[in-house]
Amino acid sequence: MAAQHLPSSTDVSATGPEKHPVDEKLPALKMATSGLQHVAAMYAGVVAPPLIVGAAVGLTATELTFLTGACLFTAGLATFLQTLGIWKIGARLPFVNGVTFAGVAPMIAVVNSTDDKRDALPVIFGAVIVAGVLGFLAAPFFSKAVRFFPPVVTGTVITLIGISLMPVAFGWAQGPDPAAHDYGSTTNLGLAGATLLIVLLLRRFTRGFVKQIAVLLGLVAGTLVAIPFGVTDFAPVADAAVVGFPTPFHFGAPQFQLAAILSLCVVMVVSMTESTADMLALGEIVGRPADEKTIAAGLRADTLGSAVSPLFNGFMCSAFAQNIGLVAMTRIRSRYVVATGGGFLVLMGLCPMAASLIAVVPRPVLGGAGVVLFGSVAASGIQTLVKAGLEKDNNVLIVAVSLAVGIIPITAPEFYHAFPETAKIILDSGISTGCVAAVALNLVFNHLGASRECDEVTAPMEPGPGVGPGSVPAPTTPGAGAGAGTGPGPVAAR
Repeated sequence: MAAQHLPSSTDVSATGPEKHPVDEKLPALKMATSGLQHVAAMYAGVVAPPLIVGAAVGLTATELTFLTGACLFTAGLATFLQTLGIWKIGARLPFVNGVTFAGVAPMIAVVNSTDDKRDALPVIFGAVIVAGVLGFLAAPFFSKAVRFFPPVVTGTVITLIGISLMPVAFGWAQGPDPAAHDYGSTTNLGLAGATLLIVLLLRRFTRGFVKQIAVLLGLVAGTLVAIPFGVTDFAPVADAAVVGFPTPFHFGAPQFQLAAILSLCVVMVVSMTESTADMLALGEIVGRPADEKTIAAGLRADTLGSAVSPLFNGFMCSAFAQNIGLVAMTRIRSRYVVATGGGFLVLMGLCPMAASLIAVVPRPVLGGAGVVLFGSVAASGIQTLVKAGLEKDNNVLIVAVSLAVGIIPITAPEFYHAFPETAKIILDSGISTGCVAAVALNLVFNHLGASRECDEVTAPMEPGPGVGPGSVPAPTTPGAGAGAGTGPGPVAAR
């Protein structure tokens, strides 16, 4: 098998040192198509918040289109900050940024509490600016938490990210509108299944570049299959303008109200927690682990993008976990590919007609592709957990309880219904609660106390070595009791 190895474009050459795949620049066609895949994976997530908030405000169809284009434009700018970076800003990883859905509920609350709905967007924009500036200043302090994220924590969080995204894919598969008569119909589910099958077939029976853009090809094929069923709507293309620019402060100068600012600051903390987890996940996937410096730079990009976004009528920006699944599946790790996707987002913000082309893809088709993308994230988390020392009983407990806490909002959405709305912003994010639980349990079980015993087990529900008739004590491993969860144990070493 060794004879079949071919040197990659990242191998050491005679002209210079080895270049990491994250910093590799691909051919133009491959860069463009791979970038489009990232846009297709994130598009629905970017446009959903402005559509929901805009409808609550009572915007006209023209104003709603403008707000959506503004969010696409600012998502592209924030993605540039993350991937290309300036000074100490930007993780310089294939990291996509866009409008965070965590802010939707607080923004709707601001709308409902505003007497004149025309003032709602300026109040929201003012709160986002303040939250972004405060988050930018706090980024270097927040990033120091990276030492509390050993593999047992990061693996749990990555797995939770994938699991938490699965309901999104399932919702897309059923259709765009839960109130519609065909929501969850056999036609919609069939289109989702057909798209999933196409992606799987392409991944199984093709090679090279075609295999890497299987998701994009699956979306195109699924859209074509959907045409005879009347699910594909080309009206957005016909109605969209060719050129449009998100005029600064189109909806009025920002207003600053304390209640709205406090609410959006809480969302910013949640967003920074999720972004930290996402950076750790992406760092593991691309083979460039995110250290404290990288996380601080990434959080600065998140928060600066959020602070600048309202100037162009956009909302708070954060990491998009679904694109991590695309990186994990395609193994295209170049940050310039994602930067190219950011360029497409900017162009869509400036050209509503171009943005409408992505909008043509039916939601069930997106759902079928989403199963692959989001499942890939969960699989990456499981791969990280394999290295986390799960032969140690303490780590099994950390993973078990953290996963249970993290999936509460998914399996029991009304579990926290009696809590205050501000608390529910955090509790309803399974990624955030699971992350906090994993960090806290890892501190309790693996760090607190001068010495501790950690039984090694072969499986969570089976007795460890030396238990039961005829058993033989397992050989000891030097340092097995210290630093649990921070490196491979006997199983990994074997």
